[in-house]
Amino acid sequence: MEAKAQLHKSKFEKLLSDSEFNRFGLICVILTIVGCLGGIAVGMGALGNTLATSIIIIPTMITLSLLLAVAPMRWIMMAGIVSSTIDILFIIYYTLLA
Repeated sequence: MEAKAQLHKSKFEKLLSDSEFNRFGLICVILTIVGCLGGIAVGMGALGNTLATSIIIIPTMITLSLLLAVAPMRWIMMAGIVSSTIDILFIIYYTLLA
């Protein structure tokens, strides 16, 4: 019965379940992506707007704080995805619309 449950896991679920084993490699990748995307998003134009800067910085710092606190990888992965999504949306906004 457990073999069937393993077959129905999505790629994302498999990544989350294997993330504790690959913790140190994933921490390097998440730290680089979240840090660089946050800096680029702020540099593209959010520096002039306090609300936009706060919206970018808060999820980025939560992700980095979770990394520093050695939180469960599931939390770190979710926070990294949310932070990266927000950063990418702001980069697109400031590139195309502003």
